[in-house]
Amino acid sequence: AFAKLPEGTVETLLKPENLPKLKAILTYHVVSGKFAASKVVKRSFLTTLNGQRIDLKVAQGKVHVDGATVAKADVMASNGVIHVIDEVILPSSANLAQTAIKAGSFKTLVAAAKAAGLVPALTGDQPLTVFAPTDEAFAKLPEGTVESLLKPENKGKLAAILKYHVVAGRVYSDQALQAKSAETLQGERVEISVKGGVAMVNGAKLLKTDIEASNGVIHVIDSVILPPTKTSQATGCPASRLLESAIKEGAELYNAGSPEGCAAVYEVALRSMVELGRAYLPGKSRERITHMLANLPADADDKAWALRKTLDGLYGKIQRAPEGVHENAK
Repeated sequence: AFAKLPEGTVETLLKPENLPKLKAILTYHVVSGKFAASKVVKRSFLTTLNGQRIDLKVAQGKVHVDGATVAKADVMASNGVIHVIDEVILPSSANLAQTAIKAGSFKTLVAAAKAAGLVPALTGDQPLTVFAPTDEAFAKLPEGTVESLLKPENKGKLAAILKYHVVAGRVYSDQALQAKSAETLQGERVEISVKGGVAMVNGAKLLKTDIEASNGVIHVIDSVILPPTKTSQATGCPASRLLESAIKEGAELYNAGSPEGCAAVYEVALRSMVELGRAYLPGKSRERITHMLANLPADADDKAWALRKTLDGLYGKIQRAPEGVHENAK
């Protein structure tokens, strides 16, 4: 099996500088626990000490492990069992960022990760699970949204959105569906479910799952998902509470596949802010919001994103307002 590798491969792997790569390959051939052939044939995969999974299948009376065939099974040892295979099987050696770049359908995601400063995490040693929106998913956002998020002044907002698509650890699709939810690096949880036979992450459809990388796994989704707002410390300010509640409820509706419902919640919140008056609204916010509400786009997705952008901006201004600005409204 080793002799089948390209000439010089074994010698290269045995060099001290290639020890991590050699270890990754060898641990990809080892599974924790004792699996006799009678158990192996009942499994479709096993998780290796490398962290990645090997695929198992039986065809024409033979057991196949990834691209290799079991030549001899059940060689018993005092601390386990050995199955002899006819090929060296290789784990994915590309990290998450490299895997996304190679796929060619995540150009916007990669550009966004660079702008948000998240590339080190995607190329690091800590395993991560990425729910990756395709370029088409980003293209579904209202015109100008991606360009706006890529601006340096919006780095924090962009990072929060991207982190809402990332979970710590290597989580495969069957594990995610069993768990039903997962905490993201952004701090909030995403919901994983099956609706009408389609696997979903919040309101986004899973298009392809379990794409292996050396430091994690990628699941492809068809939409960008929105994180709810972080709860503020300004619990005494009714305006902050109103906006937090609206953003949370609206994001849940959007992620559940209802941009219309999301837009409706956001619009009601902003109209309520206008009605509350200047005591709650910093600067010329009232005039700007009134103008924006009078010129909303017709498309539900575009409307939801336009309203959310205004809500986020207003919420940030209220949070940054000097203490006492809202005292007349308490």
